[in-house]
Amino acid sequence: MPDPLSLLGAALAARPSASLVGWRDGAAIDNAQFLSRARAWRALLGRRDGRDFALYLDDSIEFGAALLGAWQAGKTVWLSADTLEASCAALRLRVDGFLGQFPAALMPLMPAGVDVVGEDDRASAALGDTGTDDGYASLEAALAPDFPALVVFTSGSTGAAQAIPKKIAQLASEVATLEILFGAIAGDAAVIATVSHQHIYGLLFKVLWPLSAGRAIHALSVTFPEQLAPALAAGPCVLVASPAHLKRLPAQLDWSGATQTLRAVFSSGGPLPAETAHGTGELLGKIPVEVYGSSETGGVAWRQRGVVGDESWQPFPAVEWRIDSDDGLLSVRSPHLPDDRWLALADRATPAAAGRLLLLGRSDRIVKIEEKRISLDAMEAALIASSLAQEARVVLCDPVAGERQKLAAFIVPTASARALLQVEGKLALNARLRAVLAGVVEAVALPRRWRYLDQMPVNTQGKTTLAALLALLDDDGRGTSIAAPRPRLPHLRELEREAAGQPQRVLLELTAPAKLLYFDGHFTDAPILPGVVQLEWAIHYGRQYFNLPPQFRAVHALKFQQVILPDSPVQLELLHDAQKGNLQFRYVSESGQHASGRVIFGDASV
Repeated sequence: MPDPLSLLGAALAARPSASLVGWRDGAAIDNAQFLSRARAWRALLGRRDGRDFALYLDDSIEFGAALLGAWQAGKTVWLSADTLEASCAALRLRVDGFLGQFPAALMPLMPAGVDVVGEDDRASAALGDTGTDDGYASLEAALAPDFPALVVFTSGSTGAAQAIPKKIAQLASEVATLEILFGAIAGDAAVIATVSHQHIYGLLFKVLWPLSAGRAIHALSVTFPEQLAPALAAGPCVLVASPAHLKRLPAQLDWSGATQTLRAVFSSGGPLPAETAHGTGELLGKIPVEVYGSSETGGVAWRQRGVVGDESWQPFPAVEWRIDSDDGLLSVRSPHLPDDRWLALADRATPAAAGRLLLLGRSDRIVKIEEKRISLDAMEAALIASSLAQEARVVLCDPVAGERQKLAAFIVPTASARALLQVEGKLALNARLRAVLAGVVEAVALPRRWRYLDQMPVNTQGKTTLAALLALLDDDGRGTSIAAPRPRLPHLRELEREAAGQPQRVLLELTAPAKLLYFDGHFTDAPILPGVVQLEWAIHYGRQYFNLPPQFRAVHALKFQQVILPDSPVQLELLHDAQKGNLQFRYVSESGQHASGRVIFGDASV
């Protein structure tokens, strides 16, 4: 099998200088510009001691240049899904330095010359170093197959994230397999993604495969469906997405342009419901190609649903598989793994026709409650089959000293369940769902904590993590409570976070649900979000993300330009200037700016 990665630098250097690598903010980035950045990273890191460096960049083109430069400098790159304090603290114990958009306290390195972060962030990241002391750093050296190229982390959807090392040969095998399977379909199409390259799926499909095959990359992930529709319609493209994103494609948008230009849709990170797969096909003209794998295994199998009811998967070329006769667990052996040994997975499977396999759920979702073995998958399937839950997640709560283990259920209700919730209240719906589960598990294992959600929380990879779910339980300490049916806060998704330099910045996506308490009386026929609530949310999330002084002082330059409507997503940008003690905020969407202002804080003693 050809190796497109070990000689990637040489392959890029052999391409014409004017050949297209991708687009950043609508501007074309050619091969000469990309190689210049890769050489700058190579020169910068070539003079640094240590082997292991953590890398975080939002921009996929600059990320690709940093990755190539780091490898040519002999460095192993660690990928973090975010730059949160806990993630940085864990990395600090394991790496020799930080690269890109990490907080300034970590002294991240970045060669000057590309505007992928704010002015203050770039100044602190560059550390006054252009990284080009020799004027030209070679990128053409071949990388050994066993070169320790990468350390990625598991998603955390079933527990704490684990570090997984990857050799260059493993990554090369994956890239070659993708080109063999899907290269003809993709052709010369550009790559548009809604997922991040800081996870193995986005890394392969959005950066390594396109760079190796010479396909153009859109530097930034697409956040809103309103942005996605025209982006897909702009020219031949493939879409790299996740189930969470595909489930929420609004049918009312005009996708007709996308149906003319879209070559393929890829989905990974979790099972895609059959109705979502076929619904995406109706909207976009292409049924998604689903990829089954993990950070540890790499790609294992794929499918593209054609016949309704066929749920089977086709194994990747060179992937061998077998099923344990005792417990039905799937094991695989492939060049995507670090060695030739069989790796036992936590997934149960059974053979299907024509050498395919059928996945039956995860075995590690069996828990013990009072010595009773409970299948969380079975509980979730029963809840969804009840016609009361669109989505359901059942998880084991964090243990409390002196108490037995408890389960928590997170439910996205169906329309009928929402009606029941509004008319009869949470206890009635709670009782109905407990009755559904009574036929599946014993009473001791029924969930003690419930949350009703408008949508599952997802991260930048489109995954619902265990930590994000458990965080929804933090607002009370009672084991039998459920979330109130009249929320006071919006649905929240973190888009960007920059803790380095001054001011610190965070960008959030907020959607005020139609049943939000504050829509009552404001106004009856055409509800809009009150301005005082917009201000309160800015302060609320400002205190969550930044260490704001305790005392509110004043609001300056407060403006409300456009109304915010129910179920209409907006972006909230927060800038915290610690030296000036203020928090700047602005609400924006595809329609323009909705509101803005500057909140002044001070110490209580002042």
